[in-house]
Amino acid sequence: MSIEGLAAAQQKMADDGVAQTAIDVFSHYYGQLEDGVTGSIPEDTIEPYLDPPKLEDVSIDPGHAKQVFDQLAIINLNGGLGTSMGLDQAKSLLPVREGKSFLDIIVEQVFAARRGTGSRLPLIFMNSFRTREDTLEVLSKYEDLPVGDLPLDFLQNKEPKLRQDDLTPVTWDEDPALEWCPPGHGDIYTALQTSGLLRQLLDAGFKYASVSNSDNLGTVPNPVIASWFASTGAPYAAELCRRTPADRKGGHLAVRKSDGRLILRDTAQTPAEEMDYFTDEHRHPFFHTNNLWFDLEQIDAVLKEREGIMGLPLIRNEKTVDPADKASTPVYQIESAMGAAIEVFDGATAIVVGRDRFLPVKATSDLLLVRSDAYTLDGRGALVQQVDTLPAVSLAPNSYKLIQDFEPRFSHGVPSLREAATLDVQGDWTFGADVTVVGDAVLGEEGGEVPEGARVGTATS
Repeated sequence: MSIEGLAAAQQKMADDGVAQTAIDVFSHYYGQLEDGVTGSIPEDTIEPYLDPPKLEDVSIDPGHAKQVFDQLAIINLNGGLGTSMGLDQAKSLLPVREGKSFLDIIVEQVFAARRGTGSRLPLIFMNSFRTREDTLEVLSKYEDLPVGDLPLDFLQNKEPKLRQDDLTPVTWDEDPALEWCPPGHGDIYTALQTSGLLRQLLDAGFKYASVSNSDNLGTVPNPVIASWFASTGAPYAAELCRRTPADRKGGHLAVRKSDGRLILRDTAQTPAEEMDYFTDEHRHPFFHTNNLWFDLEQIDAVLKEREGIMGLPLIRNEKTVDPADKASTPVYQIESAMGAAIEVFDGATAIVVGRDRFLPVKATSDLLLVRSDAYTLDGRGALVQQVDTLPAVSLAPNSYKLIQDFEPRFSHGVPSLREAATLDVQGDWTFGADVTVVGDAVLGEEGGEVPEGARVGTATS
């Protein structure tokens, strides 16, 4: 059935106007899926990556940094809908601080960097077919954002979800849009090429790109990292952070024994019986932030050499066609991770950066933290930590997981967390204005209302 399944998927993509190169990439992965490839990376095939370069050891020449910044483009991955938080639009549209969304703050960061360096610094978003319209509507208010003829976005490709039972494209009459999915952020390389953006950037004199996720407000444009990257001559570099027990789910780099190359291993690529190795922050002491640096000329050369097929490791993502309906048809989504490209490039490298460059919002507990007074926004548009150690925040999923449940419970503002060590909300609690959390605070399963001006935690009587 798989021969017919591939042909049907190829035709469906062609009929919808998907670029032929993207169809070829999908077909490459389809063959692997048919052969039972899962992308698994067993522990005995790798060695831990223990001694990467560190940003704190880097010194640069300001003149060189300016030269590199003049050739740098900022690319932001903006295809995510935030479905795990109950959103049906780009997560980057969520208000974060002072009424500003992720998009607003990212734009402010780039404007501040332009003012500070005099560099062009184009900001370009990789949207999915689900996020493009809303994103461009928000960006339209920033008249000075575009640089020359460069677009503000390019579109991630899309592919059909495949039935798990026979690998044919799924049909879902209730909502045909759910028959499609993006191919993971590893599609960035194909999309850069098929959209024509890669050629546009090179023709406009841009040699480097800094790439990050739109839900990570820590990636303020950084001349020091840019200068370091350019001076290495590497085609590609990843930013890493030191792991803590809270980072056990994050992917990590490792050295493949068979050829000595750096590779990325994510949770989905780790055998279930070996998760103890994966989550051991001492064995694998650095996690991958998904902040990347590209040499665009070398990216272009590799794409041409490989005819658009980067050959990144397959990630077989098991889902249901309607993510909100676990009884709907089981499907595979064929995906790849952009960070996996580290194994494609000769001389690819990595650098350990401060935790201030990794501030993702993956859950409402993260959103509560970045909205609180544990952070402030500075003149660079950067979120600056105001406490030595960030408090650990845990919110009861039944009451807070979805944004439509979270917002009403904090309608009077989020509590002060500057004096907090932990906040564990176990039940359904609504917070009044000017609440302060002190030390370790536990709000029990009984739920209720935290009154205005209350101080909760170990320091309360």
